[in-house]
Formats: sequence, C-alpha cells, structure tokens
Amino acid sequence: MAVSDDERSVELDEDFSVLPDQTSDDTDRGWGEAPVRRPRKSEFSARDLDLLAERPPHW
Repeated sequence: MAVSDDERSVELDEDFSVLPDQTSDDTDRGWGEAPVRRPRKSEFSARDLDLLAERPPHW
C-alpha cells in the first residue's frame, strides 16, 4: 500500500541548507575586485574606537 505525500513523514536537519547565504558573484571577489583589507583594532586611534562605539546599530 503506497503512502500519500500528506501522510509521509519528513525529517529536516537543522544544518541543512538548500541555498548558501551569499553566492560568489555577490562579493567583490566575484566581480574580479581585490578584497578590501580591513584595519586591525590595534591600527585604530582612540578617536576611531570612540566613533565605532557610538555608531548607530543600523550601520
């Protein structure tokens, strides 16, 4: 006796993803550009660190 699709149980894994969060063409590297080098925290001045701490959460 065949089970209909409505009665069939499906187990989904938590780590299963159908599509990646970001595709390779959605990055600078995907467009042929070199990745941007981000400064290390030790390279920031005290004022830079203050500005980063005060930046709005939507940035």
